[in-house]
Amino acid sequence: MHQLDSALKNNHVIVVNPEGHSSVVIVCEHASNRIPASYNDLGLNGDVLDSHAAWDPGAMPVAKDIAHRMNATLVASGVSRLVYDCNRPPEAKDAMPAKSEVFIIPGNTNLTSTQREDRTTEIYEPFRSSLADVIAAKPTPIIVTIHSFTPVYDGQRRSVEIGVLHDADERLANAMLDIAPSFLSHNVQRNAPYGPEHGVTHTLKEHAIGAGYLNVMLEVRNDLLQSQAQQNAMAEAITQWLCAAIADLNVVEDVQCQA
Repeated sequence: MHQLDSALKNNHVIVVNPEGHSSVVIVCEHASNRIPASYNDLGLNGDVLDSHAAWDPGAMPVAKDIAHRMNATLVASGVSRLVYDCNRPPEAKDAMPAKSEVFIIPGNTNLTSTQREDRTTEIYEPFRSSLADVIAAKPTPIIVTIHSFTPVYDGQRRSVEIGVLHDADERLANAMLDIAPSFLSHNVQRNAPYGPEHGVTHTLKEHAIGAGYLNVMLEVRNDLLQSQAQQNAMAEAITQWLCAAIADLNVVEDVQCQA
């Protein structure tokens, strides 16, 4: 079953708590596995559409919970990353991947330049502009993107449980890594299981780094997010961890934290 609130079925961009007062802006680019009807499920079956290839399981509930706890605005994509991965620029081949891990995506095979442009206009540009507008409304924005990843990829088991990812700006990532043991008992690693060399920091580069805004991308292994209790516990831990790291950097005052 495609997981998305019914009220959002015709909406490609989800904005939660638009009136949030926090400087923090939460982003979830892979929130949904919804594929608009016009794409005919990209020729895929239900197993693939429910898998991590189509979205980041557990990421959206965690992102929403963090946004609630911090009184922050959350911007999320309401469309599967197989249609358009909103954490990729239009020129990236994997913005509309013909293959994801072991899965061939028939509906993305041999896309024409016009088809790619149409998807960019329909899905990416509204997401990009919505996020840009939310960020522009904050005097000192801090961008935090929330993702999940599969425990086994291409047959290889991953020991990392939480990844703290960054590109050229390491400030917030460093602050979080420095204090991680005080908030989490998990295996926390820098730029794992992905890093900027894999093209995963597009949102950070597009919306934060050039402007000098604090930013970080968090990856949580999805076997830690299978139940609502797990999701709530992870959101609580990340909120406290993130708030403490921001406080250590002493750059903004309007960051709210709620256990």
